[in-house]
Amino acid sequence: MSMELVISKHHHHHYLHHRCCHICKLPGRVMGIRVLRFSLVVILVLLLVAGALTTLLPNIKEDKMLTLRREIKSQGKSALDSFTLVMQTYNRTDLLLRLLNHYQAVPYLHKVIVVWNNIGEKGPDELWNSLGPHPVPVIFKLQTTNRMRNRLQVFPELETNAVLMVDDDTLISAQDLVFAFSVWQQFPDQIVGFVPRKHVSTSSGVYSYGGFELQTPGFGNGDQYSMVLIGASFFHSKYLDLFQRQPAAVHALIDEFQNCDDIAMNFIIAKSTGKTSGVFVKPVNMGNLEKESNGGYPGMWHRAEHFLQRSYCINKLVSIYDSMPLKYSNIMISQFGFPYANHKSKI
Repeated sequence: MSMELVISKHHHHHYLHHRCCHICKLPGRVMGIRVLRFSLVVILVLLLVAGALTTLLPNIKEDKMLTLRREIKSQGKSALDSFTLVMQTYNRTDLLLRLLNHYQAVPYLHKVIVVWNNIGEKGPDELWNSLGPHPVPVIFKLQTTNRMRNRLQVFPELETNAVLMVDDDTLISAQDLVFAFSVWQQFPDQIVGFVPRKHVSTSSGVYSYGGFELQTPGFGNGDQYSMVLIGASFFHSKYLDLFQRQPAAVHALIDEFQNCDDIAMNFIIAKSTGKTSGVFVKPVNMGNLEKESNGGYPGMWHRAEHFLQRSYCINKLVSIYDSMPLKYSNIMISQFGFPYANHKSKI
């Protein structure tokens, strides 16, 4: 039983007065308790909020990482830090699709432009897209004439400085391409590629075309090259525009033989820069898949007259430009410490 129930009426007024006075004397304690309770509630709320934030923190970190990865990826695919693959094809659709599948996985690839020289034949757009999605867009450019120099157009879809040009029967490893691209970034005014060739001057002043089997008089037995073929190379997109502005005789020469556009590009670049036209990068893993094509279209280099035509082209270009701009180089760049780097490549 509480104390209030046993207090007499006589003392009731005195008790109430005493209680009121007691409460009046301790206002700070009561207010202090209330403030303390309020503070405890605030602290509990803050702890709950902090706990919730701690739980969410890993997700925030993950979001930041994902954003960072996206930024790195987008930077990697920017026009300055990526390249466009240009591949011209004729009657090798089976090989083309295989190669496109391979090159899709190469880092720093921004876009693929396929120069479709199968005149009157529908491009494989639907088939390619039906087997997607693909990480890199592929654009099929249908041509009206089957010309070798179609691949040297100024393509409006080309957004990168770097062009990777590859023949439609050539398979180059991703490691080789990434390395060669890094080399090209150091030599952006030259062709950086995997297939070197040379010209040889004779005493009569006539030039011959060939590979390392030809020895240049006056250079002893040392290997030299004066051209890097564009069918497996990186070069600056500005040279496509420069090619289009060459004398009509240059374009006519290429159209006459459906050959020599790569020799012409070496002439143009050497003449423009005053330097060697190209830098040779030794490939680790590169091969020719021509024999695996169902199309049965043999490469032009198999023709008996191929090397004769190319020798003729060199002499004709010297006549057109009234000079021999090609310079010799003995520089070969290879990947330091790369496994199998000493293996013989299939050039």
